[in-house]
Amino acid sequence: PMPQTREHVLLARQVNVPAIVVYLNKVDQVDDPELIDLVEMEIRDLLSEYEFPGDEIPIIRGSALAAMNSDDWQSEECKSIIELMEAVDSYIPLPDREEDKPFLMPIEDIFSIKGRGTVATGRVSRGKITPGMEVEIVGLHEKIQKTVATSLEMFNKTLDYAIAGDNVGILLRGVEKDEIERGQVIAAPKTITPHTKFEGELSILTKDEGGRHTPFFTGYKPQFFFRTTDVTGVVELPEGVEMVMPGDNVKIIGSLINHVAMEEGLRFAIREGGRTVGAGVVTKIIE
Repeated sequence: PMPQTREHVLLARQVNVPAIVVYLNKVDQVDDPELIDLVEMEIRDLLSEYEFPGDEIPIIRGSALAAMNSDDWQSEECKSIIELMEAVDSYIPLPDREEDKPFLMPIEDIFSIKGRGTVATGRVSRGKITPGMEVEIVGLHEKIQKTVATSLEMFNKTLDYAIAGDNVGILLRGVEKDEIERGQVIAAPKTITPHTKFEGELSILTKDEGGRHTPFFTGYKPQFFFRTTDVTGVVELPEGVEMVMPGDNVKIIGSLINHVAMEEGLRFAIREGGRTVGAGVVTKIIE
């Protein structure tokens, strides 16, 4: 398997993805079926290595490009895609939607609609929102903006409500497009606050997992990825820990250059130079 395959399986484990289905792509470029069998065995071993049930996970073989170039969804080229979606439907359990918790949606994109106002889009992480509900825009700035969700839309249809798991556009009253940005969150009032300093537990990837080859020290400055935001921060190691080697687990204090809507239990990744270096969880808010 490619290094990015290993990296994604590792990240899926770190963020507690409960179930995986694998699509083995570009099989039309391999003449020897035994070679494909070998790759499948290696993928199953890799999944088992990261505590996924490697022996039972569905692995679908096919060519995505051949399927895209086919005009007939019933053709042989598209068969693997139908199989893939059937495997997703049958193998991946429906997630529990946390409707009873306070509303929270990380902002992914912002649009300005002429005559209507500003729309923020994203996937609802938890809770439920209805038109007319008061909300707060939190993160990237110290100040919290208060506004009202005047309308909810999904695929050009107006909604009566949106719940955890829904991808939705929220029309925000009195908010200009340049006043909000990706990486902030829209939340129920007084349920989440912006912070810049926290304690966390961090698992550092090994060289084989696509991580760093060398240790790092107090003062290390990676990018911290929380939900849809990435922000530069400084890592401070605990007393008595001089350096952190690839593969280590460590407690850290993280100091961010921008405010992030944060709470205990929030997961994050750290990256540098386009690669993931580690994954962690916020254990305590400091300031």
